[in-house]
Amino acid sequence: MYNIKTLNSISPKGLERLSSNLFAVDAEDAQPEGILVRSAAMHDMEMPKSLLAIARAGAGTNNIPVDKCAEEGIVVFNTPGANANAVKELVLGGLVLSSRGVVKGIEWAKTLKGQGEAVAKLVEKGKGQFVGPELAGKKLGVIGLGAIGVKVANMGVHLGMEVLGYDPYISIDAAWNLSRSVKHCINLSDIIAQCDYITVHMPMTADTKGFINEQSIAQMKHGVRILNFARGELVDTSSIISALKTGRVASYITDFPTDELLDVDGCICVPHLGASTPESEDNCAVMAADEISDYLLNGNITHSVNFPAVSMPRAAGCRVCIIHKNVPGILAVITESAGKAGLNIDNMVNKSKGNTAYTMLDATGSVPDDFAETISQHENVIRVRIV
Repeated sequence: MYNIKTLNSISPKGLERLSSNLFAVDAEDAQPEGILVRSAAMHDMEMPKSLLAIARAGAGTNNIPVDKCAEEGIVVFNTPGANANAVKELVLGGLVLSSRGVVKGIEWAKTLKGQGEAVAKLVEKGKGQFVGPELAGKKLGVIGLGAIGVKVANMGVHLGMEVLGYDPYISIDAAWNLSRSVKHCINLSDIIAQCDYITVHMPMTADTKGFINEQSIAQMKHGVRILNFARGELVDTSSIISALKTGRVASYITDFPTDELLDVDGCICVPHLGASTPESEDNCAVMAADEISDYLLNGNITHSVNFPAVSMPRAAGCRVCIIHKNVPGILAVITESAGKAGLNIDNMVNKSKGNTAYTMLDATGSVPDDFAETISQHENVIRVRIV
């Protein structure tokens, strides 16, 4: 039986996937093999020796020490795409809010309280100050065509917008799902220079931090509207505030409020509602539970952020799962060790990701009790499991 610890409240629909006699879910377990987490901070957490995998019910893993986990042979999963529809729908709201003076209009309408029958006339007289353009016919630039970006791009097409998309690393699945009406730009400058609306849907890395900054804004159309429902750090705060004050950026809609942005005219801060739907929470929890279950029971890795995707149908015999450093000669060490142990390898797969790699093999024969420990002694082997 595998013990699963929960660090946050996880949707019951996800926990139902772990309700068999193969798993025990306990929020207080001190020696779990798996952890399910949403937003709990884990950087200062002491990782138990028993821990094999962490599944984040969501896309971002900034709350998890991913690199440290890789060094200790702990696989970290996320759930890309599980909240894509929820975010897409909020981006739709953001597009409308960025164009029309809806928020200010609602606030102004509240000031008319107590005017009685005069309210209707006052509304007609004052509504002109909240006029804004329609979306149809405008150019929408979608930067990042992952699960969310593709849905947003396709939505823009349905809204009658001319959609330009940019993603140098677009996956085959994303490309298949992207509407043929979306113009896939090779150069990022094409989107930045042409579009009336720009929405970012890329991961936050050292390379993308502050992606929207003074230099990139200077290349945009005057009066551009920018939406950020991906990560707050993708947009440089001081640059966007300056651009809003000069009117170069007409509006900035973000799902990541900061103290500096809250009172800036032209900025609408949404309280991080991108994935805040019951459907999204269910989807993320189910995917996270399935990922951690498949890894613990079968050794398969899907949607890991620190190890390569490796999956193989089970064959007869035993399955050996080895996390190791990505160095020359290591496969020879593994196969030689299996041969010395009297194991016949039926199937084998190996993939790497950066400095680490994962090898999974199915073998027939009687596995010696000390087999895993023997391989683990090699200086380039991080962890060995027999499943």
